[in-house]
Amino acid sequence: MRKYSFLILILFFLLPTNICLSAEVDEDKLRAERMMLFHKMETLTHVPWYIYAGIDQYERSIRRSQKDIPREKGAIAIYIPPEKWAGGANPNKADTSANSISFFGGIGLDGNGDGKAVITDDEDLLYTIGHFLQSYGTTIEDIRIGLWDYYHRDQAVRTIISNSAVYRTFETLKLEKHAFPVPLHANYSYRSTWGDRRGWGGLRIHEGTDIFASYGVAVKSTSYGTVETKGWNRYGGWRIGIRDIQGNYHYYAHLNGFEKGIEKDSVVQPGQVIGYVGSSGYGPKGTAGKFPPHLHYGIYKDNGRTEWSYDPYPSLRLWERQERSRKK
Repeated sequence: MRKYSFLILILFFLLPTNICLSAEVDEDKLRAERMMLFHKMETLTHVPWYIYAGIDQYERSIRRSQKDIPREKGAIAIYIPPEKWAGGANPNKADTSANSISFFGGIGLDGNGDGKAVITDDEDLLYTIGHFLQSYGTTIEDIRIGLWDYYHRDQAVRTIISNSAVYRTFETLKLEKHAFPVPLHANYSYRSTWGDRRGWGGLRIHEGTDIFASYGVAVKSTSYGTVETKGWNRYGGWRIGIRDIQGNYHYYAHLNGFEKGIEKDSVVQPGQVIGYVGSSGYGPKGTAGKFPPHLHYGIYKDNGRTEWSYDPYPSLRLWERQERSRKK
């Protein structure tokens, strides 16, 4: 009896690890399949593979944020509404005939040569998007115009171009690592302050977590992404905003200065120094010293329709633990 109990105990501890390893292997296989599809479509349409990757990641993020969009069935997360795919006047929104789809003004195309334009087929989806963009040209500026005509939303275009720049720089789809925003060896402290009252400039809530540290302590990017904003605003002082590949906007405020070479559209990675802790803000450009030095860190989520703030404290705690674990 003791023998069987011991075996059950071993299985109890091993099973979660095996499940995690299996999930990781499956995700790696999906990434490899996506990358193969992106390169195949680049050959067919001359639209760069990293543009496809940027679009797919943008669509993946908003699918997980919008409950009225079904989850993807294959490796590709791009969602094209049936009326757009088949044509607004098409009585058959499940139409798979490229000829009748074209007749009714739909954009759906056959991308794998099987004679059907299937809205859930990965190759048909990618080829349809690629063909749409290709009609505008294949330079980044041409693609920007095509993306705007497809999404009619500036933030969608910015996020996709940002994602594409990150994938082009690192040449991989596996970009999941995060970092804590200040060095672990620094003397810092923080607690959950999201939702606290703030009065300067009008009554409002605190949309972030304050990490108190000394002047000049390095501030690091927590994620892969691109610099979307850099400069001064009267609330955050010297601040940087970074858009990651999940569509999150990371806001670093009250800085004392910026790291050399960090400019708007710079591609960054977790742990890369982007600036330094200060006490700037709450006034016209150059105002500083109205509060103790600290980093204000906020995260804003874009769901493809709007953007809102959420509490970054749980993420900070997780990234802090992960970084400590990596350093052991």
